[in-house]
Amino acid sequence: MRDTRAELLLQAETLVRRRGYAGFSYADLAETVRIRKASIHHHFPTKSDLAHALVAAYDARYDAALAEIRAGEPDAIERIAAYGALYLGGVEAGLGCLCAVLAIEGDALPATLRADIARFFEKHIAWLEGVLAEGVAAGSVRVSAEPRATARMVVAALEGALLMERLLAGPEGFRGTLAALCDGLRPAGVSSDRTDTI
Repeated sequence: MRDTRAELLLQAETLVRRRGYAGFSYADLAETVRIRKASIHHHFPTKSDLAHALVAAYDARYDAALAEIRAGEPDAIERIAAYGALYLGGVEAGLGCLCAVLAIEGDALPATLRADIARFFEKHIAWLEGVLAEGVAAGSVRVSAEPRATARMVVAALEGALLMERLLAGPEGFRGTLAALCDGLRPAGVSSDRTDTI
């Protein structure tokens, strides 16, 4: 049996990540999913309702991925590399990060949606801050990397690389940026001996 709501979320996410919130309509989504606009309104009465559901689903996927990274990677730098690799699918598919694409539209978005997006980024910054603090304590991250500021820098660098490398060098360019970012977090004189990180 067709799960119309799930299909609407899947296709709407792709549309938003390609075009932005203002760049697609329910008519576009209806054409993509091959249903009437009235059927979309049955599941998501307003575009804002749809956007909230998109962010919630995206956030839940990242929650699961972050938990998996924490459980599977004991080293802080490898955790950050694995986190960065989550962005790689967007580069490969030519899609932006859902929350970054939405954030670009700023005040044009409903305030409640802006709050959802802010919570998404705050959660990621807090997760990275914890990873970095543990890495500093364990000696795998350079002592001068202040965890809170560095966590923000990691998110900013990866979001920027996702945006830029979709137009420039693609996945190879993104991998190079991620490798440089990770190398810059290591203590002086320490280099990675892993070739399968990214």
